[in-house]
Amino acid sequence: MIILSFDFGTTNIGVAVGQELTHTANALTSIRSKNGVPNWYQIKKIIKQWKPKYIIVGLPLNIDGTNQNITIKARKFAKSLQKMSINVKLHDERLSTVEAKSILFQKGGFKSLTKNNIDSFSAVLILESWFLNKNKL
Repeated sequence: MIILSFDFGTTNIGVAVGQELTHTANALTSIRSKNGVPNWYQIKKIIKQWKPKYIIVGLPLNIDGTNQNITIKARKFAKSLQKMSINVKLHDERLSTVEAKSILFQKGGFKSLTKNNIDSFSAVLILESWFLNKNKL
């Protein structure tokens, strides 16, 4: 079963695809947003191409679990995805960007720390974390 994951941001949205059978994920791309509005054409194109069973959207929370300003926007983004008749699940993404930067730096140094790489790899980490934790939910 194919699953997509989105690391929502107001300027960029990282995208990853994963396979539930293997519990692995791969970075796809980063989609630019304009004035905080996602590029829905690109998002719909990716969804049509991959035909996911689920979409996992990273839920940005503060370290103590409280909402941030972007938490509300990520929830709104997830609700918009649900309108496409796809099962959408939110998953805690605390520190995914920090972890993505650390792993990418270890693998490729500063050159690997592009915005596109960071956002799409954060989506990978969100999806792999969801795979690890879905049976605990």
